[in-house]
Amino acid sequence: MTDTTPINDKISLERQGQIALVRIDNPPVNASGQAVRQGLVEAVEAANADPDVKVIAIYAAGRTFVAGADIREFGKPPKAPALPDVCNQIEASAKPVISVLHGTALGGGLELGLATHARIGITGLRVGLPEILLGLLPGAGGTQRAPRLIGMANTLDMALSGRQVKAEEALAWGLIDRVETGDPRAVALAAAAEVLAGTLATRHTGDLTATRDEAALKAARAMVAKKMANVASAPLCIDAVARATGPVADGMTFERQSFMEALKTPSGKGMIHAFFAERAVAKIPEAGATPRPVAKIGVIGGGTMGSGIATAALLGGLEVRLIEVAEDVLERGRATIEKNLDGAVKRGKISEPKRDAALARLAPSTDMQTLRDVDLVIEAVFENMEVKKQIFAKLDAICKPGAVMASNTSYLNINEIASATSRPQDVLGLHFFSPAHIMRLLEVVVADKTAPEVVATGFALGKALRKIAVRAGVCDGFIGNRILAHYGKVIMYMLMDGANPDEIDAALEGFGLAMGPFKVGDLAGLDIGWAERKRRAPLRPAEERYIPIADRICEQGWFGRKTGQGWYLYDGGEIRPNPEAQAIIDEERAKAGITPRRFTPEEIVDRFLTAMISESARVVADGIAQRPIDVDAVFLFGYGFPRFRGGPLHHADQIGAAKLIARIEAYAKEDAHFWQVPPLLTTLAKTGGSFAALNTGD
Repeated sequence: MTDTTPINDKISLERQGQIALVRIDNPPVNASGQAVRQGLVEAVEAANADPDVKVIAIYAAGRTFVAGADIREFGKPPKAPALPDVCNQIEASAKPVISVLHGTALGGGLELGLATHARIGITGLRVGLPEILLGLLPGAGGTQRAPRLIGMANTLDMALSGRQVKAEEALAWGLIDRVETGDPRAVALAAAAEVLAGTLATRHTGDLTATRDEAALKAARAMVAKKMANVASAPLCIDAVARATGPVADGMTFERQSFMEALKTPSGKGMIHAFFAERAVAKIPEAGATPRPVAKIGVIGGGTMGSGIATAALLGGLEVRLIEVAEDVLERGRATIEKNLDGAVKRGKISEPKRDAALARLAPSTDMQTLRDVDLVIEAVFENMEVKKQIFAKLDAICKPGAVMASNTSYLNINEIASATSRPQDVLGLHFFSPAHIMRLLEVVVADKTAPEVVATGFALGKALRKIAVRAGVCDGFIGNRILAHYGKVIMYMLMDGANPDEIDAALEGFGLAMGPFKVGDLAGLDIGWAERKRRAPLRPAEERYIPIADRICEQGWFGRKTGQGWYLYDGGEIRPNPEAQAIIDEERAKAGITPRRFTPEEIVDRFLTAMISESARVVADGIAQRPIDVDAVFLFGYGFPRFRGGPLHHADQIGAAKLIARIEAYAKEDAHFWQVPPLLTTLAKTGGSFAALNTGD
């Protein structure tokens, strides 16, 4: 007899003879919100109270099992029942409970599965404990039940990497009992029937014994000390896993205490902020507009940026027309794209057939007329306004009505570029970051006349290419490069005054940057910054302090890695300071009459951050960035700012507006032109406000 009872609007209980099917339906990802938790408790209680029910099976509707916590509950007072209590009640059920996992079972979703007495995976399933990516650790039994099933080494692998484990690997480990194909409900019903027949074994995970693995614990602690020293939750996670040899209840008490402790740490707060930044940037004024369809795009320019953009588009499933001025240059661009796709195959990102299909969608040409039927075109030539305006004038005559015309410019005025066309409403900036097929950030630059649906199209393209798109206004450098140009000056001031390149890099890498600014310059190519400085030279105020060291290094033809030397020497795999560059630094200091002084790592970090935060505040005040969290996203996903710090303006709140102002005023005694207090910072100090409050309008 079939009988379905709604427990609440997220959970239903269906009785099929001796089987009770518990269905989770909380789209889009069946997050374990309060209603789901409460419904699961009530459903399991009801099934246990029914004398006809002999086995309980939990499954989920939609495209996935429970993919994690409900992010809407983050930062709010917890509502009962807590997920650990739900898991404990499921495991304590007097009647066997099985779970059918499909899509993804992540974090709390996997922990729900671990609490059941058998787990069936459906082909394509991926499981994981990704809490470390939020600066947290599993908090509902993951560190206690997983080691009992798969050992400490595999548990630490999942919990410290946050990676998603495919069904086949999870089966080999013993995390799931089998892998099936089919509809989750049908699989749940069939598996429950097997439990009744005695052909599918069930057991309480908490009754199993976890073996202490000293080698795995030692290796995990060494890895964390080397690579994750700034993530406070990582050692707490190891300590929790180490407790898995004792009673489950004791281990879960320690795990929960550690979870609550991690929530309060700076790294926990920073990484949660970074998580929300990735989602907040999609909230734009044009979000309600309908994007224009984009299936076929044009890319003008086959250099580093153009070939990277084309690669990203091909990986996103789009058709690409690549345009260059000459056949030899076009062939180099095509070869670069092929090499990029081969690299994706080697890294396991795509299969060889998918690479071949992507290359089949690429149509290289020297004829711009082939762009007449594309839905969107991205110009990616060098930074010269007149050249870009000439290209856009041609596109205006070639492209079909409604085609979006975008520039990949890093600095130039999109309004001026749009003025070269008769349809400025169709023009916007799409600023990719190099290498464009790998870097996640995309600045969508909105000009004065850009139509809302064109902005929405830029964001839709970003999503299709798996980019994090951030809305930016028009100014020199937009969000990221405008701020970079400002803090880049203070880096050069410290260099001139006594801090050497390797000292500055070491201090900022110690703060958590993936790579110091001088190493980044060498990697990107010093000639790029040199060209930009020459472009800006006529606009430079007379009172601005200018440091010519980088220009002199470029005059020698030393452009960094691609020439074998720049700030550093590159000899095979070895990187070391360039003594000839240091000689130029010493000469320029002597010319300026400067006696070099020592900068401590703390001084270097403080000046760097204060300059970055100052210009970030101005970018927000000017409306170039919508909110402080947009600035944070730009630097987290495009400039290597440490995720555990949350972004420059999140970090500014940790320092405090008053302290930042005191620093600026002290530095202004050396250079009053450069060091000026942003009015927004003054306002926050006077009102006791924060950048965080500006994100929400509170």
